[in-house]
Amino acid sequence: MLDLLIKNAHLATPQGNGPKIGAAQSEIFIETGINIGVVGGKIAYIGHNTPEASKMLDAHGHLVTPGLVDCHTHLVFGGFRQHELAAKLAGADYLEILAAGGGILSTVKATRTADFDELYTKAAGFLDDMLRHGTTTVEAKSGYGLETTTELKQLQVAAKLNQDHAADVVSTFMGAHAIPPEYKQNPDEYVDLIISEMIPAVAEQNLAEYCDIFCEKGVFDAAQSKKILEAAKAAGFGIKIHANEINNLGGALIASELGAISAEHLIASNPQDLDALAKSGTIAVCLPTTSFYLGKDFAPAKTMMDAGIAVAIASDFNPGSSPNFNLQLSMTLACLKYGMVPAQVLTAVTLNAAAAIGRATTKGSIEVGKDADIVIWNCPDLDFLFYRFGNNQAKNVIKNGEVII
Repeated sequence: MLDLLIKNAHLATPQGNGPKIGAAQSEIFIETGINIGVVGGKIAYIGHNTPEASKMLDAHGHLVTPGLVDCHTHLVFGGFRQHELAAKLAGADYLEILAAGGGILSTVKATRTADFDELYTKAAGFLDDMLRHGTTTVEAKSGYGLETTTELKQLQVAAKLNQDHAADVVSTFMGAHAIPPEYKQNPDEYVDLIISEMIPAVAEQNLAEYCDIFCEKGVFDAAQSKKILEAAKAAGFGIKIHANEINNLGGALIASELGAISAEHLIASNPQDLDALAKSGTIAVCLPTTSFYLGKDFAPAKTMMDAGIAVAIASDFNPGSSPNFNLQLSMTLACLKYGMVPAQVLTAVTLNAAAAIGRATTKGSIEVGKDADIVIWNCPDLDFLFYRFGNNQAKNVIKNGEVII
């Protein structure tokens, strides 16, 4: 007997255990009147029969998709940065605010002074809201400590949330998020600290699967980025890189050369970058709400897909450049600003996003044997999910076979 049977679903899902590339990103399975059975937190049945189940949930013909995967967030942080809005409206750009001691450095101050419980409670609240909006798996980067103790504190919070919360949390170490004020005159010394102290400490405590770095003008240059990522890779971490967000310092080429699982942002990329990413199989993680909030250009997502790159979409939830955890908004912007069609975006926030954090074999699609992370939407079909925006369209959220909402 099934533990749960979801009846009468309008199912839309990508299929497979790896990222979808090029034309395949548009290929999703759509079927009406489908029943989905769950046993032990896994999908055990998909079809038109009605097997016996301990619990029934009628979708009433509404759209049913895999749980959303947000593969790029900065979930754990102290404070907020609402005071920067006026500066942005007055014309100050992101790097100018950072150079003046604001931006990431402002959040660093707040995160260093916040204790574990404060950070945990705050991040748990964000996860609650993400889950209500259909996001069932979340990547969480550190990077608001910029010294060993606070970086470990952020990652410890994320690890505890992964144990306690219904949502899954996948951790990424990002001590190379900015140069802290105490190393402003000697950034290479901070690079050495990351390599000699932070990376070994994170590895020893098994607090992260991935290491990320912000390769950008006024932050970490190409040589520093490569040095840190090579050290992280040698220590057993998968690697990611914030590349070509504002200036092109060669971050995409570093991602390709080192075999990064993903490169994030990629707004200022050129054809050479895209060709290299396609050849390396690196997933492009595009972040449309960041472009929207900062009033900047949008990543060339359609060109990336045409070049043979798997594209994922994420929220980039953080207190400065994208204070938004509603992945539904990112999905609509991907249609309107990237020109992606709904099927491509669905793949981008499910299977491709899962692949960008090493979870494509268990998450990102509704198929027998995968985790039963499922959303029933208050929508008749996939197009409606993207057509409406500004309100939460998630009706029911099922996580590991349990009806959470």
